[in-house]
Amino acid sequence: MKKIVSFCKILILELTLFIFSSYADFSSKTTSLQEHNPFAYLPTSTTKQVIKHSYYALSYNEKYEQAEWVSYFLRSENEGVGHFKRPRFIYDPKVTTESADSDNYKKSGYDRGHLCAAADMRFSKSAYDETFFTSNISPQKHNFNDGIWKQLEEKSRYWATKYNGIYVVTGGILQKGLPTIGTEKVAIPNYFYKILFCNFQGKNKMVAFLIPSVKSKEPLYKFVVSVDSIEKMTGIDFFPQLNDVVENELERKSDYKAWAF
Repeated sequence: MKKIVSFCKILILELTLFIFSSYADFSSKTTSLQEHNPFAYLPTSTTKQVIKHSYYALSYNEKYEQAEWVSYFLRSENEGVGHFKRPRFIYDPKVTTESADSDNYKKSGYDRGHLCAAADMRFSKSAYDETFFTSNISPQKHNFNDGIWKQLEEKSRYWATKYNGIYVVTGGILQKGLPTIGTEKVAIPNYFYKILFCNFQGKNKMVAFLIPSVKSKEPLYKFVVSVDSIEKMTGIDFFPQLNDVVENELERKSDYKAWAF
């Protein structure tokens, strides 16, 4: 009888170790997925028009003439590399419904605000130039684009360097009744979001920001929210590829203390 009990204890221990190692293996694989596949964690699309470029993907929303999200892997080695001449903004040839014309922004009082920042793609000229498709921009007031939004972009690049690369999802909150610019009625979001995810030293980390598109002198941590709250506003599931337990745990939190501000 004692032998049977001992055998059962060993079996339970081995099963527990197997489950733990499988979970740990899943966590460790997130880093390699991020580094080698910029499309590893694409969100769901409410429009079913997902466009993949060489180094980032987007879901284009024709109704609002912009992307509802842009998703990419921000490399750790990006900081301080190539400085390229800015090209002109052009149509995105992969958007079947045609992306908005850059002329919609002329004399509108709004910047052509990058979603995937050009500075996030300075590791090559082709990657940099790809950020100048009009599918990758949204109307932003200059004091927002060159202010708090720029601060968040710079902080994201700092974290990418510190944490050996991070996964980024960003966009404007697209809702009914938004004001528009241009003949194609490009919507002007009242809020922009940015969600960051990484696996550093075997630990998954996620943080989300929701920022009103106005001038602000508030510190960035004041705009930290849960990913769940952004999902409710947009109807988008941001990390469906993650294990459900991991996803739910990360997305319900609005804690920024794991990130070095």
